[in-house]
Amino acid sequence: MISCDAFRVRFEVASEDPAVLEHLRSCDRCLDFAAQEDPDVIFRALGGEGMIPPGGVDSFVDDVMQQVRVRAAESTVSARKNVRWTRRLAVAATLAAGITGAVLYDQAERVAPVAPLTPLAIRHELAPVSPAKLSTKPVVETYESENATIVELPSEGGADDVKIVMIFDENLPADL
Repeated sequence: MISCDAFRVRFEVASEDPAVLEHLRSCDRCLDFAAQEDPDVIFRALGGEGMIPPGGVDSFVDDVMQQVRVRAAESTVSARKNVRWTRRLAVAATLAAGITGAVLYDQAERVAPVAPLTPLAIRHELAPVSPAKLSTKPVVETYESENATIVELPSEGGADDVKIVMIFDENLPADL
């Protein structure tokens, strides 16, 4: 192994010298010095003796590809989700309710068929109605008040017809 002074003399950027790289693995001060000059030296100093997997690179690649195929098969198998029994029960209940409703509706139509609607006749004649039949409230014939507002709407007919009268007064009882 070389000394720190010899390391600093022999170190160059992108150096692949085994003695320099071995010194870097054991001396932290020289590693800091080299990393300031060439940051990639840290990766070269790791060494490569223990980096080759057992059985060689080809065996390692085969193992990785086998794991990739296994994981792909797992995701394919797990993609088929089983429908839970509760969901199956809900679907069956919905179908049963729909079929039962359709059968009941069909039977109800057969028992009492609905007759087609006939148009209603509209009468344009109005029969005269007496004032007593128009309302259950008492009829006001005369009303005098200084605070009241009285609105009269004359009818289209003669003087004998009933007039519509509205009285606005705070002193009147609510049910009148």
